[in-house]
Amino acid sequence: MTFRFTAVLLWFSALGISHAQDSSSVRQLQTVTVRGFAPERFMAGLKIQRADSALTEAYRYQTLADFLALQAPMQFKSYGPGQLTTVGLRGTSANHTAVLWNGVNINPPTLGQTDFSTIPVNGFDQLSIQYGSAASCVGSDAIGGSILLNSTPGWKRQGITATLGHRFGSWNSGQTQVGVRFATPLPGGGQLAGKTLVYGGTNRYLPTYSERKGYLVEPSETAQRGVIQDLFYRTKQQHQLSLNIWLTDNKLVIAPANPVSREITRTQAYRFLTNYEFGESKPGRWLSGRTLLRAGFIRDILDYGKGDDFDTAPSHSATDRLLVRAEHELEQSLGTSGQSISIRAGAEWVHYTARVDGYVNGALTEQRADLYALIRYQLTARLVTALNLRQAFVTRYDPPFTPSFGIEYRLLNLGTWRLDGRGNVARSYRVPTLNERYWKTLGNPDIRPERGFSQDLGLNLSDNVPGRSTSLSVSAFRNHVDDWTYWNPAKGYRVENLQEVLARGVEVQGQTAWQLGTWRVGAFGQYAYTRSTQLRVYDPSAIDVVGKQLIYLPLHTASANVFVQQGLHRLALTWQGSDRRASTFDNSKYLPEYQLVNLLFETAIRVRGWQGKAVVQVDNLFNEFYLNVKNNVMPGRSVALTLVFTANTKPDQQ
Repeated sequence: MTFRFTAVLLWFSALGISHAQDSSSVRQLQTVTVRGFAPERFMAGLKIQRADSALTEAYRYQTLADFLALQAPMQFKSYGPGQLTTVGLRGTSANHTAVLWNGVNINPPTLGQTDFSTIPVNGFDQLSIQYGSAASCVGSDAIGGSILLNSTPGWKRQGITATLGHRFGSWNSGQTQVGVRFATPLPGGGQLAGKTLVYGGTNRYLPTYSERKGYLVEPSETAQRGVIQDLFYRTKQQHQLSLNIWLTDNKLVIAPANPVSREITRTQAYRFLTNYEFGESKPGRWLSGRTLLRAGFIRDILDYGKGDDFDTAPSHSATDRLLVRAEHELEQSLGTSGQSISIRAGAEWVHYTARVDGYVNGALTEQRADLYALIRYQLTARLVTALNLRQAFVTRYDPPFTPSFGIEYRLLNLGTWRLDGRGNVARSYRVPTLNERYWKTLGNPDIRPERGFSQDLGLNLSDNVPGRSTSLSVSAFRNHVDDWTYWNPAKGYRVENLQEVLARGVEVQGQTAWQLGTWRVGAFGQYAYTRSTQLRVYDPSAIDVVGKQLIYLPLHTASANVFVQQGLHRLALTWQGSDRRASTFDNSKYLPEYQLVNLLFETAIRVRGWQGKAVVQVDNLFNEFYLNVKNNVMPGRSVALTLVFTANTKPDQQ
């Protein structure tokens, strides 16, 4: 049975077998129109998916890469368990995905991409995926889309909640998390809220076999630890002061049993962010509104070495970012017919300092600034438009002007059913990384910024009544990217603007759910067709790659999730499949297609006043053999047990 047939069969089966599920448990990555804080609020016409809290709870002791691989039509490139894992959205590369932590892009300026194996699922209160170009809202890198990681204060959760848990995995892997969340009123009418999460553990891949089907197995051991601290203070006048801290330390050892050939990579990040928000919109006063002042500091460190070199003379890079942002948002009603307008205008300045031993001068500084205006206009209760404008400024560089326009319209209301349409057209850009511009010999200071132009259309049909929830969304996209940078092997891997790429495709997602008594059953399925080819190359010797699918990018991907729950017991089955992927630029060789099935069972437990749950998870249930980048053999069947305990203290119990 081929992948294509299986994908279609399982996808439609997942949508058809659901009988009973409460709507709160099936909102996993469904398409939503966000009405929250910027930048989501101004992304009219773009596809945005928000992760379901119940599902993220089940994956809380795994990485963001593990979670998203099952839930979203993304192209993951993984070198193995705990190793570098990057993501491409809609036929673009890892450098074209912006990762925003509370509104700040955390992609390291040296590499321009984030390792998703280092991000804990449980570290954030809201996780959203935004598809398509959004440079006008978030800035550089968001050519294919962006990942939005946000912390929220949770003012309504009064009291203290403490959580303790551990995950026991195959090959003696383990992950421990200790967390405290609180919210309390203060004298004078103010409120204080926040959370602390401390996590750490080791992800080991040390199988007893050294090869599978003729391919060598690459053992690895990854030690990860981190601290996430969020504090929020709100005054009686609704002014809010917040502090967000995220510290990480990840050490990856490949071939740990071989002291001569082992490779060690250690990455550390120190992230600090503070915000002060004040003011309010007043009817008839156009300049009134909310003002946000932000300051932040981020340090990224990377050390690498082979054998004993890591301890004696590792390759070292460190970059610092100091950022300041000020923005003002106003919102005014324009009459009794539901018309309103929201405008958010702001400016950001970032100072970069890089100390990299691979650069020509070893150290450099750079200034970047952005001016932007985000305008959201609600013409009627059924029609919303957004016009967003951004201009970036970079030392020794000239990024393009990036506008965008989006529209959302309620096409149809039939009883409990509604049909919504959306569309978006946008310019985008990516400032080349510091490595691409300043690396010794291979870097190119004259390289041009990548420029993109995208179009996005979508329909969403939904029905949501008590005890029943159904939705189906279809999206079509086209993204033309010029001056795509490429480390050219024909010139000793010197980086150049060598490619013009056209990505286009279709995404279909659906879910259905019913609830009858205490039984709940739900299903979610998705399919994506992504065609991303090179229209032109600037090197005549590479003419044979024109019109060919980009390397490691499958044409077809799909996934399905079905679960049944009765009382405190829940059983879930997930399936994901990928079409074959070209492993050479001329598409002469391919990595084979694969299908993975995972099983998850969870049940509630109670120990001495602590409420908790036990989760048993079996990944790659049928021990599928599959390869990823550079022909790495991915793990076979693995089993994990997670125990989580929670204690709550309400204000009247203190």
